[in-house]
Amino acid sequence: MTPRENLLSLFRRRGYESAPVEFGLCPSPEEEYRRQTGSPLPYPEYFRFPWEYVPGLKLPPCTVDWTRYYDRQFAPNTQFSNWGVAHEPGEGTFHMSRMHHPMERFDSLEQFQAYPYPDYAAGDGGHMAGTATAIRQRGLAAGAGQACTIWETAWYMRGMEQLMMDMMTDSELAVYHLDRVTEQACIMAAAYARAGVDFIQFGDDIGMQQTIMMSERLYRTWLKPRLARVIATARAIKPDLVVAYHSCGYVIPFIPDLIEVGVDVLNPVQPECMDFAAVHAEFGERLSFWGTLGTQTTLPFGSPEEVRQMVHRNLGIAGKKGGLLCSPTHMVEPEVPWANLMAYVAACREWRP
Repeated sequence: MTPRENLLSLFRRRGYESAPVEFGLCPSPEEEYRRQTGSPLPYPEYFRFPWEYVPGLKLPPCTVDWTRYYDRQFAPNTQFSNWGVAHEPGEGTFHMSRMHHPMERFDSLEQFQAYPYPDYAAGDGGHMAGTATAIRQRGLAAGAGQACTIWETAWYMRGMEQLMMDMMTDSELAVYHLDRVTEQACIMAAAYARAGVDFIQFGDDIGMQQTIMMSERLYRTWLKPRLARVIATARAIKPDLVVAYHSCGYVIPFIPDLIEVGVDVLNPVQPECMDFAAVHAEFGERLSFWGTLGTQTTLPFGSPEEVRQMVHRNLGIAGKKGGLLCSPTHMVEPEVPWANLMAYVAACREWRP
């Protein structure tokens, strides 16, 4: 099998030949990669990740003065997203920033209607199909990432507390705002599907460390039907598309809903929040998984042998048919020893279904 064929067969639980490797590095672990290997290659290429991502729609240059939506002074090097969300630099070299919400003080529908939401329909996708084809011709899967699909994008703009209040009071503000965000997600998903990507990873964090982030009723009323619309939009164009969904934290009560709307692969299945063996026993016939190697526990604080044992344990739970891309559950942070990361890679390389 090519890496693409192996990955797609694994995700579809139809058997696989080798355990793929995948992870993301924060800046200092990436510097350590350079020191340890001396390689000029990007680390996904060096470690032979089974896919490459297709860049999304390219929006026209943004000319909006986002500062007019804030009553504050920002630190130097503050950046604004396409949605107007301000990200002030955090301390150190982490991938964290302090976020500010441009719609936090909005109190009328007219303010939402006047807000300059990005228009992905005006984006340029001329590069996408050619890029996807070129990736597949190299034997890799063509992937797409749509993180912060609906919920996170919406609350980044409105503020989590305020958006939850809007949802709980059935406010027309929440209806309008979530619909506008969903429309743009549908446009982007359709563009990826037309380009012929093999899988899309959607995602919104809807879990916390020990509980779900909102009630099941609130989720099913406001977010589930909108995610269903985004997935249906993409699948209407490419029916065999593999759909992955990312949420950190405890999400067991939401898993049946995710399966119902068309999710094929759940990421990251944090072991600090959910037991993979139990989750697989309940849902493994209907759902595949991506993650399971804890970045709060085993990867940073275990021994290399404990990392190896955890990788083999989880791959063994999934079995010969596949259904698990075993990988770290989040970015590899500075406290992860290089030896542990290499133990993860070696454990995957030596595994035989």
